[in-house]
Amino acid sequence: MRELKKILHVEDELDIQEIARMSLEGVGGFEVMQCVSGEDALSVAPGYDPDLILLDVMMPGMDGEETFKRLSEFEGFEKKPVIFMTAKAAKNNIQALIELGAADVITKPFDPILLPESVREIWKRWTA
Repeated sequence: MRELKKILHVEDELDIQEIARMSLEGVGGFEVMQCVSGEDALSVAPGYDPDLILLDVMMPGMDGEETFKRLSEFEGFEKKPVIFMTAKAAKNNIQALIELGAADVITKPFDPILLPESVREIWKRWTA
């Protein structure tokens, strides 16, 4: 199993971005590249080549689902694990994201201390 190092985090809310960055870098020891929109992610992702993508569902412009579909079109990205982050934690919403191809879903608000371990566990399941 490959080690998880590089995470692309796509989130339009800057306060959530900052909390996630501090958590993933400070607690988790990951290298994190952040984008504020789906469009931004599409331009950054190929050059950054992340191991895993954390993707907000509800964003202005291109939403998380459309961003996921477009990222999956890049060579090599169709097999990268994508974890959606959403405040809409209803079972049917989560199931729809899993059926779309997500590795898993993390609900917001998330615990910054537990976020890196949650991401690692999902990574382990995905790469097993």
